[in-house]
Amino acid sequence: MLYRSLGRTGVQVSTLALGAMNFGAIGNTSQEEATAIVDAALAGGVNLIDTADMYPGSEELVGRAIAGRRDDLVLATKAAMPIGAERNHRGTSRRWLVTELDNSLRRLGVDHVDLYQMHRWDPETSDEETLSALTDLQRAGKIRYFGSSTFPAYRIVQAQWTARERSLSRYVTEQPSYSILQRGIEADVLPVAQEYGLGVLAWSPLASGWLSGAVRAGQEIATSRAQALPERFDLSRPANQARLAAVEKLAALADEAGLTMIQLALGFVTAHPGVTSALIGPRTLDHLHSQLAAADTVLTGDVLDAIDEIVAPGIDLAPEEKFDTPPALLDAALRRR
Repeated sequence: MLYRSLGRTGVQVSTLALGAMNFGAIGNTSQEEATAIVDAALAGGVNLIDTADMYPGSEELVGRAIAGRRDDLVLATKAAMPIGAERNHRGTSRRWLVTELDNSLRRLGVDHVDLYQMHRWDPETSDEETLSALTDLQRAGKIRYFGSSTFPAYRIVQAQWTARERSLSRYVTEQPSYSILQRGIEADVLPVAQEYGLGVLAWSPLASGWLSGAVRAGQEIATSRAQALPERFDLSRPANQARLAAVEKLAALADEAGLTMIQLALGFVTAHPGVTSALIGPRTLDHLHSQLAAADTVLTGDVLDAIDEIVAPGIDLAPEEKFDTPPALLDAALRRR
């Protein structure tokens, strides 16, 4: 396993980090299975575990799995996404963050988290409100650092400016979606993160299974995501036809380079100088072992150039699946008088 500094914090983290979204209801993972995955991940050199309040049961499973070794790892969680129907149980207001962090600490069974991330930008809440609350929580010792997730580049810049102008602590990490098939962040988010010295934890490096070998031409799709999100795997859609065509070329490239598809995909993400870690989200031990096999994969320049020929830099093959689109592009009422 390789290790890199998490932005400018000085904290060293593994280039493959364990995402725990599949722990609990989403992946139908039991405590025994979750603990076995955490055990194997730590044994393989992983030292960062990432979860979120919105993953049902995940924080509880992670908390029990790390009991007795909490200080041996970097623990991250997230808030901001809706929790239930109550309108104020979401977002990044001081009211909610102070309450929900305590809920996360209780579920995790710890007295602090190392990294507290805002799961999405909240257009209803000012940067000053959010950063002020996070700074106070940091000073109280409940969080060591805080970061953003899936923020548009201009919101990352705005938050950095607000922190400086108001003498508040700043976001030190960003967690964007990034893979060979979704390269849009190369155009703006990654350069901005590098400019501000942010650590970058890339989620969905296997593109929801598209780059794991589970989606191939002429074969039945072998990923549980196809049942949960059928539109993302509907091969009648032009975006998915483009993805499948790219996957077939990437599979041939991986074979030629003597790599698995997973090694090619994870090696690509961790090759970018702006990326700190790729978040893997195994649902089973077999998934984990196939992903840990990419821990020391370093792609050659020739292979990276060949990937660029298949999917051009800065291009998203499924742009409609982006999660950082400005609200005014999604709601006509926000762009009309």
